[in-house]
Amino acid sequence: MTRVYVMESCPDCTYVEQQIAGDDRFEIVDIGSHVRRLKEFLHLRDTNAAFDGIRRLGYVGIPCFVREDGSVTLRPEEVGLHSRPKDGAPACSIDGKGC
Repeated sequence: MTRVYVMESCPDCTYVEQQIAGDDRFEIVDIGSHVRRLKEFLHLRDTNAAFDGIRRLGYVGIPCFVREDGSVTLRPEEVGLHSRPKDGAPACSIDGKGC
């Protein structure tokens, strides 16, 4: 099962969540639902090289996908899903350029 770290207020996350609703190959972990889940995600983000570029840009790094083998990707396509189209839709970063 692939764990998917998301947050309800993130437009990229909600786009991914719509694709995996009812699909038991994925487990959704909402990092905004409890501080324990947030800390779990922050530990992953602070220690995994997959987030190096994301941290430099000041992004959070969600949605995040942790495969069964423990490998991490931030690209929905790498787990058989689609990224949200970047057609002027809302962004959640401080600079308004991404999520």
